Amino acid sequence: MLAKAFPVDLRRCQVLGLAGTAFLALGGDTAGALPVRELLAPANVRVALGLVGVYFGVVLLIAAWLLLGRLVRGAAPPGPRALLLVLAIWAAPLLPAPPLFSRDVYSYLAQGAMVDAHMDVYTHGPAQLGGPLAGEVAPIWQHTAAPYGPVFLAVASALAGLTRGELPAGLFGMRLVALCGVALMAAALPRLARHSGADPAAALWLGALNPLVLLHLVAGAHNDAVMLGLLGAGLVAALGRWPVLGAVLVTLAALVKAPAALGLAAVVVLQVRAGRGPVTAVATTAAAAATTTVAATAVAGTGYGWIGALNTPVSPQNWALTSLLGRATRSLLEHLGSDLAPLAIPAWHALGIAAAGLTILVIWLRLRPRPVYALGLSLVTVAALGPAIRPWYALWGLFLIAAAAPSTSVRHRTAAVTGVLALATLPSGGPADTGQLVLAVCGGALAVVVLWQAHQTVQVPASGRTA
Repeated sequence: MLAKAFPVDLRRCQVLGLAGTAFLALGGDTAGALPVRELLAPANVRVALGLVGVYFGVVLLIAAWLLLGRLVRGAAPPGPRALLLVLAIWAAPLLPAPPLFSRDVYSYLAQGAMVDAHMDVYTHGPAQLGGPLAGEVAPIWQHTAAPYGPVFLAVASALAGLTRGELPAGLFGMRLVALCGVALMAAALPRLARHSGADPAAALWLGALNPLVLLHLVAGAHNDAVMLGLLGAGLVAALGRWPVLGAVLVTLAALVKAPAALGLAAVVVLQVRAGRGPVTAVATTAAAAATTTVAATAVAGTGYGWIGALNTPVSPQNWALTSLLGRATRSLLEHLGSDLAPLAIPAWHALGIAAAGLTILVIWLRLRPRPVYALGLSLVTVAALGPAIRPWYALWGLFLIAAAAPSTSVRHRTAAVTGVLALATLPSGGPADTGQLVLAVCGGALAVVVLWQAHQTVQVPASGRTA
């Protein structure tokens, strides 16, 4: 109804989205994932107002994004350059804002400081580092080894050396790193869309201007931005007849976060489609990936502990499907007095991994002629059936689905999922209680009321002219 009710032009979309991210930044000053020394009591009035402001801003941002989508599908859609300008305008207020929706960035900084101090991040958690920086890490992760690859840890280590442990500089630096990843994503999307026969503007709208990108990759400074940026650049290189460079870039993405390794299958398929034999394509890609892995690990100086870190434990209360089923099964077995109760969650996680592997195999057998789309669906499968899930994990596959979706209906369903996930996390990154949920709903409802009043203001003059 929103898209049909409002007259739409690019300027209105820019202003509405800018208002949304400005309220996000302002609300985050009291309700965000602040440093420990700046945290206020949850019952503090400023925290309550900040939480209302953040959700007010989120709803405004979603509305601006939906209106922009209508414009992109219209008779005179904005071009990619105009959309990139919109992205820059919407992102600007978030640059100086505190971290939002997650405290992971503090873990990144602590792990970077550990590597800079020559500590083994794959054996010890941030508690081994000690000091104020480690104190910013959530208690549940204090003794957890790093789950990230050597490429990201090398970046984090360089940033730690550059900022000398100063928290404000480190936070801003990590956000700049994430912005570089988002820039690579935005640069890759139009090229991937043209190859897939999709509209580049629609791909940018869904894949780069998506609220999840702004909320979690920019405001949250997640390293998934670096992973996706390198993955997109690698696929573009492989499309451009540089398969070795493509394999190198995709491997670097996997050495940030492991799921990107699935992109090597797309590099192989693209080589075969370009006329190379399957054996040659596999051998070339494998050699490039192995060489890159050895070189990157040697440069980072972290050793090969990242292989074992793939089994880093996940939060016991996460909302992944297999974790939910595992907890329900464990409770049932405990109620029945069975000794198998402790095995319930690991068993469901193993089943999820097996199901994901089988599903990915089917996807590639059916969609091999469309490797970018097949890769997007594969990454969605990994996120959905893996042992842990966060709202920003949806971007793994959404980024590529945006570039290669075969129909408008797929884009619409993907946009609907985005809208739901954008509302799924508190700005502090912590668990929600009833009071916080009420405040969040109030903030979102207030935004809806404001949007409705704006609609009424537009409609009344229009009705008067008609009369």
